[in-house]
Order: sequence, then structure tokens, then C-alpha cells
Amino acid sequence: MDPCTYKLYSVHGHDSRKYLEHYFSDKAEIIFGKDGLVFPIECLTKAFTTGHIKGDILLDLSKGSLIHHLYSACEFFKDIIVLKIKDRCIMELKRWVDKRTGAFHWGHAAKHHVDIEGKSHQLEDKEVKVRSSMQHVVKCDLEKENMTEPIVLPPADCIISAWLLDVISKDHDDFIRYLRKFSRLLKPGGHFILIGCLGRTYYMVGKDKFHGLNYDEEFARKALEGEGFIINVCKVHKRTAVSDLIDYKAIVFIVAHKK
Repeated sequence: MDPCTYKLYSVHGHDSRKYLEHYFSDKAEIIFGKDGLVFPIECLTKAFTTGHIKGDILLDLSKGSLIHHLYSACEFFKDIIVLKIKDRCIMELKRWVDKRTGAFHWGHAAKHHVDIEGKSHQLEDKEVKVRSSMQHVVKCDLEKENMTEPIVLPPADCIISAWLLDVISKDHDDFIRYLRKFSRLLKPGGHFILIGCLGRTYYMVGKDKFHGLNYDEEFARKALEGEGFIINVCKVHKRTAVSDLIDYKAIVFIVAHKK
């Protein structure tokens, strides 16, 4: 697919609230819950509870204003630094962190986390812990040598990138180039967690159609290994949702550590 055919997230951006409502809401008509919420949450919970992925700093380089993938992480890192390329996403995230009126409701994701952990009585504590960990939401420019200029970030113990590489990369070379930039933010031995869509070419937000990079599990594995990562976990969840909003074939979840 020619990426010029559709809008590109990193150039045009999109309505961050509409994106959440389309794909991550708890409304009855939203059909992406099993693929976009349940599968990643279950994988992340299992990955973190092994006890191997922990430290002081976790960097989140993910698409839109997502939060659900951070509920497990907050138990194992002192600070979560969230990097965003769009002001709209920063505003949406801060609205939730500051508990402002009209913030997106993530209670269904929090409940799923505590239910998996067998700690349903700690639902409120989980929300408080995520908010207290997420005090740093930083604007970044992916094309700069130092993406957070003038801020210089300390090396991270772990990076989570959920669905961002899929939508900022025009082609496979772009994917590898951005992956290399992300890797530079990670300590040797640190972990990289990738969540993405396999076999996608587009997704809709409102009436706008956006580019999604089409790649498969083999490409994702080789891209990480080519940048010096050793893959610890790779799981693929075949699509269950039926919708014309997006055309992915599966969700991939990979945990790798840097040599």
C-alpha cells in the first residue's frame, strides 16, 4: 500500500478521544475489547509477575492516549515517563491523571487487571498507583537526535511501545529506523515490550482513514533481533473482532531484552 493514500498519524494526528471511543471504550457496541484490551493486559500481567522486568524507569512510547497497558507496569517501576508526539494526546492523558471532568473512563481496564491478579478489592488502589507513577508526560519529536530536547532522559530499564511503530512507519525501513532510536533510550540488559497489529494497512478515526504498516510476526522478530535484542516471549492473538474500522489480522505481543 502507498502510505500517501491515507493520512499518517505522525503528520496529521487524529482526535485522541474518538480513537479511544472507537477501540477501547467499555460501551456494549465496542467489539475490540478482547483483542485490544484483554489480550495485551493478560500478556503484560504475566510478563511482569515473573519478576524479571523491573527497575526505576519505564518509558512509554505508545499510540494515542492509551493507559491500560501501564496498570501492570506501575507495580514494578518507580517512575513511568510517557512520551507523546501530539499535544492532543498529552491533554487527554493529563485530564485523566488529574481526574478532571470529562476524562476518558478506564475503569473497565483497571478491573480486568485486578481480576487477573486476584486482587479485585484493590481496584481503587490500582488507579491511584498508576496516576502517581505517571507524573511525567513529555512532548517528543521523533525526528530529532534527542527526541525530548532540551530534556535529556536517563536510560530506561524498560520501554513499552504499543501500536506506535505501526502508525508512524511508512515502510519496513522506517520501522527499523524508529526501533533503533527507541533502543538508544534503553539500558543494556533492559527490556523492550512491543504490542502491534499484524497484517494491517489502515484504521479509521471518525471519517478519516489512516495508514497502518503491514508486517508479519517474522518481520517483527527479525527487526528486534537485528537491533541487538534477544526475544524472550512472542505471542500472537488472531483477530476476533468483525469491523470495517480496521483491517488487522492479529495482535502481536513481544518481550525482548537488549544485549
